[in-house]
Amino acid sequence: MNEEYKRLFEEARMFLGKEWDYSKLTVVEKLTILLSAIAILVVLMVLGCFALCFLSVSVVNMLVAAGWSSWSAYLLLAGVFIALLLLVVALKKRLIVNPVARYLSRLLLKPSDNERKEF
Repeated sequence: MNEEYKRLFEEARMFLGKEWDYSKLTVVEKLTILLSAIAILVVLMVLGCFALCFLSVSVVNMLVAAGWSSWSAYLLLAGVFIALLLLVVALKKRLIVNPVARYLSRLLLKPSDNERKEF
């Protein structure tokens, strides 16, 4: 009887060790996906800022060439950017919060295809 308990205890210890390893691998997988998404987002934001700066300068130059004074062209462009900023702030939940929450919940809570099914 004592030998059976030892064998049962050893099997339980091996099972828990494998489950712990599996949990660590799952965490590493999810963190890798999350960090790669953050890195891609940062790169796209930096490139988008550069593109927006060049586009802004070209719009101002186009307005100046069309007969506007330079200060009024810059003022118009600043007004457009402020209106866009207010629009993003007003739609913050729909544009930012909900997509981020949906992505994180899908990543962290929904089991992936290669995870085993629990009964």
